[in-house]
Amino acid sequence: MQTVNIVILAAGQGKRMNSSLPKVLHPVSTKPMLQHVIDTALELSPERLIVVYGHGGDQVQNTLLPIYGDKIQWAHQDQQLGTGHALKCALPYLSNSGVTLVLYGDVPLISLATLQKMLAKYQDSIVMLTDEVDNPAGYGRVVRNSEFAITGIIEEKDASQSERLIREINTGFYVLPNKKLADWLSRLSNNNNQNEYYLTDVIGLAYQDGVEIDYVLSPHHYEVLGVNNKLQLEQLERIYQLNRANKLLEAGVTLYDKTRIEIRGSIKAGKDCCVDVNCIFEGDVVLGDNVTIGAGCIIKNATIADNVTIKPYTIIEEARISAGAQIGPYARLRPGTELAEDTHVGNFVEIKKSQVGKGSKINHLTYIGDANIGSKVNVGAGSVTCNYDGQNKFKTVIGDNVFVGSGTMLVAPVSLKNGSLIGAGSVITEDTPENELTLARTKQVTVYGWKKRNK
Repeated sequence: MQTVNIVILAAGQGKRMNSSLPKVLHPVSTKPMLQHVIDTALELSPERLIVVYGHGGDQVQNTLLPIYGDKIQWAHQDQQLGTGHALKCALPYLSNSGVTLVLYGDVPLISLATLQKMLAKYQDSIVMLTDEVDNPAGYGRVVRNSEFAITGIIEEKDASQSERLIREINTGFYVLPNKKLADWLSRLSNNNNQNEYYLTDVIGLAYQDGVEIDYVLSPHHYEVLGVNNKLQLEQLERIYQLNRANKLLEAGVTLYDKTRIEIRGSIKAGKDCCVDVNCIFEGDVVLGDNVTIGAGCIIKNATIADNVTIKPYTIIEEARISAGAQIGPYARLRPGTELAEDTHVGNFVEIKKSQVGKGSKINHLTYIGDANIGSKVNVGAGSVTCNYDGQNKFKTVIGDNVFVGSGTMLVAPVSLKNGSLIGAGSVITEDTPENELTLARTKQVTVYGWKKRNK
């Protein structure tokens, strides 16, 4: 088993992005492109992982160091002198033996399976990843001899008319023997139209030295697509999202339109789940069996149990939903919300950092914050837990079988004991006794003649 070093070239400025953000930090599915590549690289368990950084280096390191720490070594490319020069900057960090796999920080959709296939083909040779495209414009062409052996790569700007007709392109992904790499990089020349040191010239040098050059054909063109502008970034985003949607469909999830779903994290789904259009999933989302999600919902870092119905335009973040719950439409469950079995949360209800017991209902126009609600409770429309006094948050505790009339203000800290019945329009500032009706209203007054006096 060969020792594997991985070098990710990530020093480019990305002028065509028209952004102050370094190119490799632009996101695909909310995650920087470079982070996608690093995550894939780490799955190969390399002995060393080196990122060659340059433009916006401080910003790149500050973004990724908190995530990866010492899993990455950083090599600085202070001048942009080409890909060959970039790899040369990583030489001091490489092992003397084994192989180096070259990846790119702006090519985020390369798959683990393709890289594993490249490494498996290595036999004291070079293994390069190629692709065949109908329109090879802009790419370096793979040059072969009459025996179909690869002899080199010619960049398009340096290619002849006949060479430009070649449809097999270089992707820039290589497995290279470390014992020969330093020699090849030292022999690179910048005598070309770009005045750069091309890493691609290593292929020609290897052929001259009698080293076999093997190849793997990319199974999907999108795996080797790089990003140079926002148009290409958006195209990769669509490809990424479509691939994620296809995996959900293959796993048995029903999607009304696979082109109108956004997965910005991970989603695990049980049997017979159904997702309507324009839903967004962020972070880690777990769905049980028979979960139905209506149109336009946003769900982030949530666990949703079996037989839950989430109606359209509901927002759920960092919440746990138990079996049989019904939520929405237009509900918002904020972090710390826990709904027990068979709960109902209706339209324009907001819940934050609260537990709602089994079979309880909060159906209309209500705010519940910092509360613990028992089972079989009914909270009427327009009710509010007044949990904040401007400085501190306070808790509301509602027992089992409590009925809270519409338009009730519960001024925390306050406790409604089991079986309490609260009259509509009450302002409750003190704890209520069990199984009793509590009212807290001012007396209704009619002022006669008011209209006449104020004409």
